[in-house]
Amino acid sequence: MEITGQIIQMLPEVTGTGRSGNSWRKQEFILETKGQYPRKVCMSLWGDKIDQFPLQTGSEITASIEVESREYNGRWYTDIRAWKVAAAGVGGPGMPPPQSSPMSMGGGAPVRSLPSEPDYSVQGGDDMPF
Repeated sequence: MEITGQIIQMLPEVTGTGRSGNSWRKQEFILETKGQYPRKVCMSLWGDKIDQFPLQTGSEITASIEVESREYNGRWYTDIRAWKVAAAGVGGPGMPPPQSSPMSMGGGAPVRSLPSEPDYSVQGGDDMPF
């Protein structure tokens, strides 16, 4: 899965030692997506990825991410880990640039992607959107 946006905040790097005695590092950052309804998403880089992908506030990036949730004492916690980061609009090796035009399937009928953000605008005066 990929997400694109601007880094609006870098949180302090966190380090520690796991139960097995191995040390670990985590760098969290806040990414704000673009569009009519921007979203703020907290994600993290772990270990050597911190040095491999140096990030700065204000950078436009595309992050390849994994989303994982786990349960602890009856509560669920979700972690969004970036495993690859590139400047926005730049694909890595073997990755084609994102497609913005509709693709065709058998019969030549265009396949339209759903909008990433719902359109809640009211059209026609006092009409309700539902």
